[in-house]
Amino acid sequence: MINESDIAKQAGVPVATWRRRDAPAFRQRVPALLPGSRILVYGQAHLAGRPAPALPTGEHPDDLLNAEEAAALLGVAASTVRAYATQGYLPAGTTIYSLRLWTRRDIQDRLQNPPGQGNGGGRPTGRGNNPRKAHPYDGDPRLDTATAALETAEGVPRTRLAAALAAQHGGSTRTWERLLAQNDRATGP
Repeated sequence: MINESDIAKQAGVPVATWRRRDAPAFRQRVPALLPGSRILVYGQAHLAGRPAPALPTGEHPDDLLNAEEAAALLGVAASTVRAYATQGYLPAGTTIYSLRLWTRRDIQDRLQNPPGQGNGGGRPTGRGNNPRKAHPYDGDPRLDTATAALETAEGVPRTRLAAALAAQHGGSTRTWERLLAQNDRATGP
């Protein structure tokens, strides 16, 4: 592969001159290897005046694919392919003349082994029927204090009672609210 900048160097002219003088005719005569790409690259055979060698038929694991071709195989957008490469879900690929290319092998491997499949999150199998973990306040001596406070302070809003217990015994108001609620669960409605 070769880009227009290197073609101008081989012709011995500045890039701007080549693009102004020679590029329009060259682009009509020689097809770009990746049509639709903003970076124009051509085959070396075109420069030598030879016909481009015939591409092998079928798919090969070492075929180089651009982001659009890789996206078509994966069933995602081209921007997603570039993001996967940046985030490590795909290999970084090979950069040739500012074009990032991936081998078909890498794309097929990603397709056959997507991350997040197989062993992973969720509840371990066989543990669904076990008793739940005891509440963190079970056996806490402050529960007795909360019970006594509830019995003596009927009609007082919970938030005020929790604030008074926090001021008297230490801890946060929210902790005492939880202790009061736990006491309700333990004694029933």
